[in-house]
Amino acid sequence: MAPALEGILETALYATDLDAAEAFYGGVLGLEKITRAGDRHVFFRCGQGVLLIFNPAETVKPPAPDATLPVPPHGTTGRGHMCFRVRAEALDAWKAKLVAAGIKIESDLRWPNGARSFYFRDPAGNSLECAEPGLWSIE
Repeated sequence: MAPALEGILETALYATDLDAAEAFYGGVLGLEKITRAGDRHVFFRCGQGVLLIFNPAETVKPPAPDATLPVPPHGTTGRGHMCFRVRAEALDAWKAKLVAAGIKIESDLRWPNGARSFYFRDPAGNSLECAEPGLWSIE
């Protein structure tokens, strides 16, 4: 029997305008940029994990036969979703920061278990959420 998975190391979203994505995730959200490869991708550190933003037009291309990192083609179409882990007492500060940056909050709600989260969008239209870890019974 294989050992249990330890967590999620990286999460990917897709955006055709990597300049806008880099300005949003790095500038507005304050994530630390790890690297950018032209118009293919930009990667950010986020807590213990990594947020990958890929240009879907580039990641569907197969790697060159002599590629040193032959990553298989991948991608998606349409808008994605991800949720940022935020302490309950920091949710209001994050909401205020986003509103001050001109970001519309689409929904702010309490879940049946009492946890709170709110939703907004990145420049590519991906649905983003900030939620307290208790949403999933995580401390």
